[in-house]
Parts: sequence; C-alpha cells; structure tokens
Amino acid sequence: MPGWFIKGALVSFMPTFIGSSPNVILFQFNPETITHTWTPAPPDPQANKDPLAVKGIPGEEFSFSLALNSNDAIADSDANQVAAGLAIVSGIYPRLAALEMLQYPSRAFDGGLVGQVSAAANAAGAVTSGAARAAAGAVGGDTIASAVSATVCSAAKKEVPASHVPTVLFVWGPQRIVPVRVTNLAITEKLYDRMLNPTQADVQITLRVLTLDELGKVEGALGLVARVAYKYSQGLRQTHAVANLGDPVGSVIGMLPNSF
Repeated sequence: MPGWFIKGALVSFMPTFIGSSPNVILFQFNPETITHTWTPAPPDPQANKDPLAVKGIPGEEFSFSLALNSNDAIADSDANQVAAGLAIVSGIYPRLAALEMLQYPSRAFDGGLVGQVSAAANAAGAVTSGAARAAAGAVGGDTIASAVSATVCSAAKKEVPASHVPTVLFVWGPQRIVPVRVTNLAITEKLYDRMLNPTQADVQITLRVLTLDELGKVEGALGLVARVAYKYSQGLRQTHAVANLGDPVGSVIGMLPNSF
C-alpha cells in the first residue's frame, strides 16, 4: 500500500486496576537515525589464553532521539479525538509521563485485582503471531505494535513484582522486537502552553537489550513473552546472516590463502 509506513513503539506491561495490560507508547515521529552499539563479550578467564574465547554474549544497546509535539495531535483531531483532547488539556505530558514510568518499579495492587496467568502457549505465540500478522500485511499502515500488544494482552495478566520495572519491548518493524531496559532518559522540554504543560520536547533514549540469561530470572507470562521476543529477533538475525552468504564474493575469495 503506497504512502503508509510502520511506526516504532515501546510496549510496556504493568499492573493496572483492571489487570496487567500493555501500554503502547507509539512514536509520534520515527527517529531519523538510531545508534546501535555493541559491547564485545568479555574474555573467558579459563580459556588458557585463547584470544578468541569469550564468556557470554556481546552487549547490545539502541540510542535515539524522539520529537514530541502536541500541535500535530490537535490538528489531527478527526483521526483521533481522544488524543486531540488530551493534547489540548495536557499537551505532551501524558506521553512524557508514559516514558518516565518505564523507569519506575510497578506498584503491586491488593485484593487480587489482577487475573491469573493465561496458558503458556498463548504467551509463547504472542510475539511471533503479532509480527507475522504485520509482516503479512494484516496490520494497517500505523504500526505493528498494535498487533503485538493485541496478541500478548491475554497472556500478560500476572502482577509484576513491586521491585521490578515493567517488562518493555522495543518494536522497530516486524524484524526487531526485543526486550529492553531503559538505561538513559533525557527530556528537553522546549515550549509550554498557558497552563505550563509542555507542548514540544526532544527525548533522548538509550535502551539496553536484555539477554536470555537475564530474562530467565523474570517470572511469569511477562518473562515468557520477553524471552519469546528475544528468540524471535535473534532467529531472524541468524537467518539474515546466512542469507548474506549469497552475496557475490568471488573476487574476495580469490585473494584468500589456498587453504580456504
């Protein structure tokens, strides 16, 4: 479909008064650039000085800047009257608050307000089915985040411990859906309305990708969803790496020693 594009998003899962539900923080404008930083895996101290031996896997981070502007939401009131109303009353503060809450431990609610965990099979298929729907064109031009959140919603109904920050997925197209933790959040508020609500801001975000070892310590369906997301994206990465073998490399191979 010409003219449409997917918007990136951060999808967090936190307990609410109606149960644990996904909070989709849709990027108002996709960042023009993303810095993808890798930290080499540490050397294995028990590898008898083998220079290639490592312990663990490399670290991975994403850094980018988001622009927020309430004027666009107000001007687009026909498409989303709720968002336009919030922008008129509160500017971009609801979006900023959603980003800020990604760094706070989720509060535990009393009284058994959160439902029981759905079947593990539902959680295991949540991320992959959402991404598959988006890749197959079943999702409209806005974002694949809605597909992911819709399929994992029923699987993410267990209360997050009060000492844990929310489980967050960084959704950047159907081929990058990774569990992350926000390690840096810097907000520059630029303009305000008459009630001093921020109306424009630039947000610098750094996300650290969580590893399978770390995710193995996250309990319940939320941890399962995060692990499935990691395995899904890592599997695609490995597939693309194999596909690169099809590039024409005859001239380079010819320069290698005969043993190759």
